[in-house]
Amino acid sequence: MATDKLFKVAGISKLNGEYKVRFANDIMRIKVLAKSGHEDIRLAELDTAMSKLEAALAIQGMDDFSDVMAQATIGEYLDENTPKTPAVKAKAPAKAPAKKAVKATVKAVENEDAPF
Repeated sequence: MATDKLFKVAGISKLNGEYKVRFANDIMRIKVLAKSGHEDIRLAELDTAMSKLEAALAIQGMDDFSDVMAQATIGEYLDENTPKTPAVKAKAPAKAPAKKAVKATVKAVENEDAPF
């Protein structure tokens, strides 16, 4: 994310039929959202100031946001805003160089102690 801001309040609200995750530094943000036409405004104060990603993870586990719509909204936010790690291509193990077949040579010696 492009911001290092920290927030003490996080939640969800519905505007024009669409739910979104909201962040603020004061619980009084509810009044501003209500004046702007937001519905189903649910904000919760966090224990400590957190980044947006940390705040979204924190409210995801709260009882106030346990319904399906809230979980879907938070889950969608997390999917879109979680930093993507570049996929690491697994390299195929290096093949050992093929061994050349060794040609067996037999020397015939005449006076060997052989019974032939």
